[in-house]
Amino acid sequence: MNETNQQAIEQAVKQILTAVGEDPNRPGLLETPARVARMYAEVFSSLSEQKFTDYKIFDSDHDEDEIVLVKDIPFYSMCEHHLLPFFGTATVAYIPKDGKIIGLSKIPRLVDFVTKKPTLQENVTADIATNLADILHPAGIAVMVKARHMCMEMRGVKKANSQTRTSFYSGRFKEPQTRQDLMLQLQDI
Repeated sequence: MNETNQQAIEQAVKQILTAVGEDPNRPGLLETPARVARMYAEVFSSLSEQKFTDYKIFDSDHDEDEIVLVKDIPFYSMCEHHLLPFFGTATVAYIPKDGKIIGLSKIPRLVDFVTKKPTLQENVTADIATNLADILHPAGIAVMVKARHMCMEMRGVKKANSQTRTSFYSGRFKEPQTRQDLMLQLQDI
């Protein structure tokens, strides 16, 4: 984040504090605008990147009938409707095609890339799948996201600990047997 944007956020935070009845010059709040600006630079870091590029494709003898699965990847994001956090886990699976696989550590990085901006859980789920499809062109993709939303827990309906689940399936994962195989792998054995 450049200095101009940092200062703009700091000014906006001071205005919000004043508008809600706080004194931005109170000792406990003096550094808050700068901290919020730094926090926004971090949690919205994907906004400065047009495309996910932090990956490498490898050749493999992996059978095209086998599933590659990375389960329970933690993430944090911000609801674009209220700018409140939502957080949870993403599970990403794919079936390789033409012997092409992606480095396993790149899947959590893709999840981070997709979630470091104001967004919706539904978009997170689809964006992970779309990005992975563009990169790898696998025989199938499955993405499942489970999250808690502070816009539901601390305001509005105020339902603590409620979870929202979203999913995306493409290619071979639309076939009942492949989906059943995936569900078996998701069970803790």
